[in-house]
Amino acid sequence: MPDLIVNNQYNIGHICTRQQCEAGLGEKVAMRWVSAHLERKDYTYADLEAESNRFANALQSLDLEAGDILFTFLPKMPEQFFAFLGALKLRLITGTLFSNFGEEALLDRLGDAGAKCVITKKSFLKKIGRIRSQLPALRHIIVVDGEDDPANGVVGYQGLMAAASPDFATTPTPADTPSVLHYTSGSTGKPKGVLHRHHSILSQHRTAREILHLDSDDIYWCTADQGWVTGTSYGIIGPWSLGVTQLHFGGTYNAAAWFDLLEQERITIWYSAPTALRMLMREDPAIFAGRDLGSLRHIFSVGEPLNPEVIHWARRTLGRDIYDTWFQTETGAIMITNRPGLEVRPGSMGKPVAGIEAAIIADDGMPMADGEQGNLCVRPGWPSMFTTYLNNDEVYRQKFRHGYYFSGDTAYRDPDGYFWFMGRSDDVINTAGHLVSPFEVESALLELPEVAESGVIGAPDELLFEKVVAFVHLHAQYEWSRELELKLRLHVANKASSIATPQEIIIVDSIPKNKSGKIMRRVLKARYLGTDAGDVSTLDI
Repeated sequence: MPDLIVNNQYNIGHICTRQQCEAGLGEKVAMRWVSAHLERKDYTYADLEAESNRFANALQSLDLEAGDILFTFLPKMPEQFFAFLGALKLRLITGTLFSNFGEEALLDRLGDAGAKCVITKKSFLKKIGRIRSQLPALRHIIVVDGEDDPANGVVGYQGLMAAASPDFATTPTPADTPSVLHYTSGSTGKPKGVLHRHHSILSQHRTAREILHLDSDDIYWCTADQGWVTGTSYGIIGPWSLGVTQLHFGGTYNAAAWFDLLEQERITIWYSAPTALRMLMREDPAIFAGRDLGSLRHIFSVGEPLNPEVIHWARRTLGRDIYDTWFQTETGAIMITNRPGLEVRPGSMGKPVAGIEAAIIADDGMPMADGEQGNLCVRPGWPSMFTTYLNNDEVYRQKFRHGYYFSGDTAYRDPDGYFWFMGRSDDVINTAGHLVSPFEVESALLELPEVAESGVIGAPDELLFEKVVAFVHLHAQYEWSRELELKLRLHVANKASSIATPQEIIIVDSIPKNKSGKIMRRVLKARYLGTDAGDVSTLDI
């Protein structure tokens, strides 16, 4: 394996393109692009190098320079990748936005960051136009499918790129140079800008190789949108730093289309989200019958805890384990994980990555014994650790206490060193003095054939302090009845405990989730209590 860092050059864009070409991979397919209409186009590493170079030169022609902030506001499309890598080559701080964001979500992020440039589509211009007057720092809007409109600061991408050279010499980039900016929704209030540095590539490269088991012969597919950290850490940086061929699909969830791609493109490593995997569980089994998935070595998931029933389904239906991985926007790379070679204990997060010191810590900073639930913490210092919350250093400092980074998640460690997720610190339900994990109840409910999705919260109760409230989405062929209600309660009592049995079950048409697949329990709680749900811009609706 050649050295990742050459001549102290940490630049992510350079490493993922130029360095791969210098290693002799210029003619290798870096990206197989499959559009929503199933049109295919291959891009080599030489193509990635040339197109990202053109974009870097184009940004220079607009007088953008190192430290300026650019956002991509695009659906998944090839220009997303050219822009991301090119902006990083110029040492711009590069953010990515979900294409379904509304005006308030855009304003929160673009305004807080002081973004100077956005690259987007013509159909999204009206959203930006309606908030443009509130974004004094925004100088340029690049439109991938539009023409120049100088009066409104709009620049056509095609003309800009046509005038730009395919050659660009990336300035040596120290490890601590700011790189990627992702916004994460807080439980209340405004989203926070999580700022990373080019040094993160060390963690992303290593975990892509050692955890995802990517090597030069793989055909890899990460279904994540580039609007969230998995889509950049493991849909761009990790695999391309290894010279791997990636599939990128421009369509939305479609079980038959997904399995056609897995089969026809001979995918070897597949990285997806528990939400998508649970949706697959609901599909007609005929979709999976007779498939030739002989090339598929491993399946990984990320975004929220993987319910044990999903693992059992994958074993029965696909003949494979699914390896759950845990990391956060703030960590930048996988921290605790299941992986090939480690026994999968369904429902467990797995064990820490080599070099990562994870622990269960009490609020007062004392380590907790195995089996005791507490704060899931990581010893600071890993290469992809975020450097700040943009414009919010005080909140950043509050995340580091007693020599640890406090993740905001709660968990416990078993005597064999496996970690078990229990919930967010503000999600755990205290009912009659007993702590109940929403995930535990959700997993139990999901085991029932009638239940398609579930979300569980704690709500104030005069007797119990908090009661367990379950929101349940039934499969279409089932109807709610008193008998079914009793069945659900009894099942949870048997699978979890009588303490965990929902005091109230509410039937809903869907469970709110964000784009990373996490159940938005605070949104359910706000609906139940009739209060403000806070930032809901990342809801996958």
